[in-house]
Amino acid sequence: MMERDNLRRIILATVISFIFFFVYDYFVLQPSMKQNTQKEVTKKEIKKPVNSEDLIKTETLVKVEAKDYEIRVDSLGRISSFTLKQNKFNTQKGKHLELIPPKLPKPLEIRFEDENLNKKAFSTKVTVDKNYIKLDNKPKKLTITQNLGELVVKKIITFYPNGRYDVIVKLSKNAKYFITPGLRPEVAIDQLTIHGALIKKADNTLEIIEDGDAELKTINNALVVSGFDRYYTTLLFSKKPVAVEVVADKEKNPLIFIKNDKDLNLIGYIGPKYVDTLRSIDPNLVEVVQYGVGTFFARNLFLVLDFLYKISANWGVAIILLVILVRLVLFPLTFKGMVSMYKLKELAPKMKEIQERYKKDPQKLQMHMMKLYKEHGANPLGGCLPLLLQIPIFYGIYKLLLYSIELKGAHFLWIKDLSVMDPFFILPVLMGVTMYLHQKLTPTNFQDPMQEKIFKFLPVIFTIMMATFPAGLVLYWTINNILSILQQVIINKVMESKKLLKKAKK
Repeated sequence: MMERDNLRRIILATVISFIFFFVYDYFVLQPSMKQNTQKEVTKKEIKKPVNSEDLIKTETLVKVEAKDYEIRVDSLGRISSFTLKQNKFNTQKGKHLELIPPKLPKPLEIRFEDENLNKKAFSTKVTVDKNYIKLDNKPKKLTITQNLGELVVKKIITFYPNGRYDVIVKLSKNAKYFITPGLRPEVAIDQLTIHGALIKKADNTLEIIEDGDAELKTINNALVVSGFDRYYTTLLFSKKPVAVEVVADKEKNPLIFIKNDKDLNLIGYIGPKYVDTLRSIDPNLVEVVQYGVGTFFARNLFLVLDFLYKISANWGVAIILLVILVRLVLFPLTFKGMVSMYKLKELAPKMKEIQERYKKDPQKLQMHMMKLYKEHGANPLGGCLPLLLQIPIFYGIYKLLLYSIELKGAHFLWIKDLSVMDPFFILPVLMGVTMYLHQKLTPTNFQDPMQEKIFKFLPVIFTIMMATFPAGLVLYWTINNILSILQQVIINKVMESKKLLKKAKK
């Protein structure tokens, strides 16, 4: 009776841990990537124009070329295009990836509170000190000037090879204006991954405004303002606190503007959310990389995985090393759990005898069962704890593979991308086979035939469930199974040796 309940708990814990991922797979990985259709800001929003008919016909004035990207600056002094030149980011049609959406606002777009001044700003072409910049290893400057008659606006932009740019806004006289990092990229959007705007405040707290939840608000102590999707971001960072206006478009998606009335120094970035790149610009920017629920745990797990990657130079090998590290940390608990399971199998005849004797007296049954466990050092729940401790790590790996741009396109053996499913289903099959082998080696004592059938069928269920999960996640679980098999073989041999030794002494 008791071991049946305990067995149910073990099976239930295992099944529940995977049902969660099955649900996420269905709602997150399976839906096709979709484009959010964002609307332009109207005149009533922040007192800016701008309907498209209010704009002059814009053209590209400046082209900035770096090894990994190309930037275009238009005749209103805005970044109108940011194209990633690395092939790993290419679209399904094989074209280089564009991160700036076609709709307004564009990065470094400036809007004025005064409507007449604002109208001039969107109908007056800028002048530039150069039309082409080739970035090698050193940053280079571009000066953009817009003469609005009563006001002259200058943007001095320093471009860096890694996607960073510094911008100094200079005004000939004070005037209230708004500058934006632009709309968030619309590249990697799905139903449940986080996308929208993130604002980091001077007190180190975060405000994350997801698409569909935006409302008019002012934040007076912001350091970082970022629009982001699953993999990419466009952001502005100020070393001194600034005021930020958040407005909503017609779909309640957030549009973010830094509000000021004098000269302003900012650091910008457009590109993939590489943790190392963001940290190299400023540690404050690392938190732009969010992993949804469980971000704190996933971020710290990423630091461990990233360290292992830098040692091994391969993300697949890093995942294997992570499994080994986790197994070493959990070894004392796992060892005790496996020994307890073995002892429970050896105690099966005595347990059955107690159950028969006290089947009409549950209290005595429980008392004698606990006494039996204590005398022989067996723990009916010993096999559960290591499994439960693995669940948050498994969940963290899932989050990393879902959100970390570093693992996008990561190769390992025949797998071209660890962040998506194994196209040949080799890993899911290996996972199912290793799970089955571990089952065969693990001591069990089923009293209920139905439970035994369910237990034996679990490898098939999990193979089907895991077939469409990221290959890196299946790799983690497969290696974990292999190590469990090796550990179980050793424990079984040790316990058999002890058993033979006891018999010899008798």
